[in-house]
Amino acid sequence: MRRKDRQVTDRAEIEAVLRACDVCRVGFYDGEEVYIVPLNFGWQEREGRLTLFFHSAGEGRKVELFRRGGRAGFEMDCAHRLVTAETACGYSELYKSIIGTGRVREVPEPEKLEAMETVVSHYTDAKPPIDPAVLARVRLFALDVDELSCKEHV
Repeated sequence: MRRKDRQVTDRAEIEAVLRACDVCRVGFYDGEEVYIVPLNFGWQEREGRLTLFFHSAGEGRKVELFRRGGRAGFEMDCAHRLVTAETACGYSELYKSIIGTGRVREVPEPEKLEAMETVVSHYTDAKPPIDPAVLARVRLFALDVDELSCKEHV
């Protein structure tokens, strides 16, 4: 990280950024080009390991890339605010962001409900029922984070 003065290492602060972000962009390299997709997400930390969860329809390019497994990159950001100045080069943007890499995998059937509840709970404290028929049709994917950096300019 070039700007070490903006690096966030405190776990509680990193979790606050995770909670504040609404979208996670996941990037895949499919052997020919890079494909980046914005996704709703949920997250869990178990035994010091962060896992991001995503839900999807059952088919499409994103699903094919997730099912392939392997490595992927991700990025999320929040708390944006433009800082104006007298000259164009003096402008700045305030933000908080997380970037990282990890391994992707499809969530197996016995763990799908918990993964879906994790995604839903990221967006609401309500506990809406999850229709088993709908859960059977959707796919859930996980990104097990290997590397993560958090940065803020506030």
